[in-house]
Amino acid sequence: MRAVYPGTFDPFTPGHFNLVQRARDLFDEVVVLVAVNSAKHPDTDGEDRAAAVRAVLPVGWTSVTVAAWSGLTSTYCRRHEVAVIVRGLRNTTDLQAEYQLAAMNQSLGVPTVFLPAQPELAAVSSTAVRTLASER
Repeated sequence: MRAVYPGTFDPFTPGHFNLVQRARDLFDEVVVLVAVNSAKHPDTDGEDRAAAVRAVLPVGWTSVTVAAWSGLTSTYCRRHEVAVIVRGLRNTTDLQAEYQLAAMNQSLGVPTVFLPAQPELAAVSSTAVRTLASER
């Protein structure tokens, strides 16, 4: 079964890495889908972020690929025969937002599997990483 793990990944954090690592154990193939969404105002373009993700993933993880994508995740899933979306949850705030997205994607024919963040990584967000990096 193929799964997609979508996100802006601006930047790709240890929590994201951990989620990909765990998803590899659950699915035959995992696509890290880098969202090209100008509304989120990422620091770099989608292809650069995709290249940055590829650079940190171990070469031996042959069941993991990375792609940049502009459009709905469910459209990517249908076009590339991906069965499920994987999303990480750090807290109840994430759950509320992710549940709405999951319901929409389910109505479009693609279910979502939620994986809780490892406790030691739950406080790390891309926003926090960007904020710390800009203050240095």
